[in-house]
Amino acid sequence: MANTNLANAKNAKNDEFYTQYPDIQKEINAYLEYDADVFRGKTVLLPCDDPEWSNFTKFFAQNFELLGLKKLISTSYAVESKKIQEWKPTIFETESPYYDADKSRTNGKIFILDEDINNDGRFNINDLHWTYLEGDGDFRSDEVKALRDEADIIITNPPFSLFREFVAWLMEANKQFIIIGNMNAVSYKEVFPLLKDNVMWMGVSSGAREYIKPEGGFMKMGNTCWYTNIDHGRRHQPLRLMTMAENFKHSKHKEIRGKKEYIHYENYDAIEVPFVDAIPSDYNGAMGLPKSFLEKYCPEQFEIIGIAEGDSGKELGLKPFPRELKKVNPSLRDGQLYYLLDGYPIKPFARILIRKKQS
Repeated sequence: MANTNLANAKNAKNDEFYTQYPDIQKEINAYLEYDADVFRGKTVLLPCDDPEWSNFTKFFAQNFELLGLKKLISTSYAVESKKIQEWKPTIFETESPYYDADKSRTNGKIFILDEDINNDGRFNINDLHWTYLEGDGDFRSDEVKALRDEADIIITNPPFSLFREFVAWLMEANKQFIIIGNMNAVSYKEVFPLLKDNVMWMGVSSGAREYIKPEGGFMKMGNTCWYTNIDHGRRHQPLRLMTMAENFKHSKHKEIRGKKEYIHYENYDAIEVPFVDAIPSDYNGAMGLPKSFLEKYCPEQFEIIGIAEGDSGKELGLKPFPRELKKVNPSLRDGQLYYLLDGYPIKPFARILIRKKQS
């Protein structure tokens, strides 16, 4: 159900879900543990947010001094552009001298924290000041692009339906970032090369499992994760692995324990490793792993060969499957791995091909 909700949200372009404060805190704290000064002196932009509701805005405003930020900028998308059925402005907005009933619906907002407005000697959430943007707040607008170019680090939960465009938007500006996305995005042709070439990698935690709905309550979302290009300690922790023989004897997985060899693919010189903890430490050849491997990937321990999906798999040299096998298993596709089990062709779910780092 959780993954269905995520797919439905993406297909319907229903992108208005808010990240919970503890999920943000857990992820950001991990970067601070690796480098306490990672945000010091930096301008942080939080686009694709609703600053009045966004826990991203709350977190960074409340921790402005602790993080040593230079400036915090948070922008929102106009209500009329969000397809929200029932909406009314907050008291915060309507009681402000800046309130404009028309702009409240058609324009985005910008919140900035960069000075001690109330002169209490501290920089915190009480010093946020806001105004309406000139446009609707779309991250692709020239107005928000200018803010992107001013920022050092960009952090947000971008729209599910625009993830490819948002990543391209980040790459265009060559900025540091921490964002939330669908785990399935690793297969996108615009995303996987960045992961393969260590231009982008997975964050520390597994992403949020529940998001806050604008109308209240929570929406369960499986299969989400953090993507970043900021270093963190988990990324450099090598996996502790057993040898092939030890896996056959001690693996907790019935698919591995008691076997005499790993399954070999029919159309590519690699073995099938269905679980990350079943990677044999003493095997130097190519291995096919689930996409969840990327959450444990240590670039000093392994290198990524490619992803066995469609055109990408064909480019890797995956051989076409014999056409008579299509009658036995209609799901077979060229560009995807398959193996034979008791004569039956099996196509595992999308696999990432890896091998041990060669010294």
